[in-house]
Amino acid sequence: MTDAAPRLAAVAETLLGAPLPVRIRAWDGSEAGPPGGPVLVLAHRRALRRMLWRPGELGLARAWVAGDLTVDGDLYALLDRVSGLLWERGADAAPEPRPHPSRRAAGAAGTAALLRDPAARAAVRELVALARPLPPPAPPAEEALRRGGPLHTRSRDKQAISHHYDVGNEFYERVLGPSMVYSCAYWSPGGTLEEAQRDKLDLVCRKLALAPGARLLDVGCGWGSMALHAAREYGAKVTGITLSSEQAAFALKQVAEEGLADRVEIRIQDYRDVKDGPYDAISSIGMAEHVGAERYREYARLLYGLLRPGGRLLNHQIARRPEPDEAAYRVDEFIDAYVFPDGELAPLGTTVGELERAGFEVRDVEALREHYALTLRAWVARLEEHWEDAVRLTSPGRARVWLLYMAASALGFERGRLGVNQVLAVRSGPDGASDLPLRLRTWGA
Repeated sequence: MTDAAPRLAAVAETLLGAPLPVRIRAWDGSEAGPPGGPVLVLAHRRALRRMLWRPGELGLARAWVAGDLTVDGDLYALLDRVSGLLWERGADAAPEPRPHPSRRAAGAAGTAALLRDPAARAAVRELVALARPLPPPAPPAEEALRRGGPLHTRSRDKQAISHHYDVGNEFYERVLGPSMVYSCAYWSPGGTLEEAQRDKLDLVCRKLALAPGARLLDVGCGWGSMALHAAREYGAKVTGITLSSEQAAFALKQVAEEGLADRVEIRIQDYRDVKDGPYDAISSIGMAEHVGAERYREYARLLYGLLRPGGRLLNHQIARRPEPDEAAYRVDEFIDAYVFPDGELAPLGTTVGELERAGFEVRDVEALREHYALTLRAWVARLEEHWEDAVRLTSPGRARVWLLYMAASALGFERGRLGVNQVLAVRSGPDGASDLPLRLRTWGA
């Protein structure tokens, strides 16, 4: 029989309370749903088992990473259609930053309420029949191993960073390109990824007013690109810190090859353990997302204490839209399990408030949302171009994680569900002096 897809479509429409937004193809070759466009492929009935035993994002993620769930056609188009199930749309069809009722109903209480409906109970029984035999296989090996205890201790943060970054420098070279910059680029019309990343590093250096001999602390220095640029182009003396041993090894090699060992120091060090201030400037680019809400004020105060009076902080950080009820915010299960364990996003206003509470004077905020969408699409294109290498260097599951994460994130930035901002803050001197120009946005250019 080849009727799995029509049966699945009927079940999905019952549980969603809405027409199926994409066409599906089941393991028996059958298809159902609207014609045209991308097709969601359930390559094996294991995909159903994973979703039944862990309803929601994590079950879907496990099926995707394991290869039980794939896409035939344009991944961006499919994700855009499916996002309508998770986000309500206003009268003008623009996404609203609040979950669809089906997502709000997630969890034990929501499941119990759903299953009080006889049609929903019948739909679940149909899923169980299609998914047999049960239970599902173990989660894919790429899923983060969980360590108990409180979030954001030094040891747990190091483990989380290692999960994401210590997957092979060669893999990241295939995705990021020669710049090895893993944060939002700064694009000009018609520019390349390499040019955009160079321009981003240069923008940060200019905002920080780096000059020969200036001491720069680069928090979360990654593969050393910012440290190298600041030392080579501006003559700064840079200390870069990271918790990733693979990043540190790559950065140290680059420092040696460029002959900058007298100006760049790379350390495997937690930001909480830096004691050798004061610095003239601090750059934190794509690192603060790992800090966590409970630690953010400590993070801000520590950086404030490491700056000299008049010193500048450039905090480059992804932001989420605020929830109507902030207590309802929860971390995306796929991101938490497979991409950034223990990572947290905060609204821009929260970040600015915490920096001000730490003593900083916030002097400029520049939103780069569209720039990150372009950056992510460039990374996705590179990953697809080097797909066989990426799989060989890591695993098929790891490559699928990065593909889904980057494509979905690109849409998140394009649709305004995510943002990224450069916040320039100053530790003002005792007389209130900030050493900032009257017209900031020239940045000395």
